[in-house]
Amino acid sequence: QVQPVESGGGSVQAGGSLRLSCDYSGRVLFKKSIGWFRQVPGKEREGVAALYGGDTTYYADSVKDRFIVSQDNGASTIYLEMKNLEPEDTAVYYCALGVFKECPSHPNCLRGSLFGYWGQGTQVTVSS
Repeated sequence: QVQPVESGGGSVQAGGSLRLSCDYSGRVLFKKSIGWFRQVPGKEREGVAALYGGDTTYYADSVKDRFIVSQDNGASTIYLEMKNLEPEDTAVYYCALGVFKECPSHPNCLRGSLFGYWGQGTQVTVSS
């Protein structure tokens, strides 16, 4: 079983930036989509960004124009670039891998159920 590993979290002042990374090893035959999710205690996990087929991206309204999801040329590292961070962005962030080349459930393309392999998460804390 593939275990993604997130890194790059930390503490930042409001308005600052962070870049999260998600690494995995070996060939991942099912990797057609990637997603980033976040969760705070007592709340449901929230999809924030996804990339399908290597070129189609989706973002939650709350992060649109502030976050960018991408992957490296070797498709072994996933990134989430975050700028203009707000205290509301504070959460544990998770990356996940999925099998869908295209979003199968428009308009909701950020469902956790669309992704299979999950990392353990990395904490992002944004202070005012």
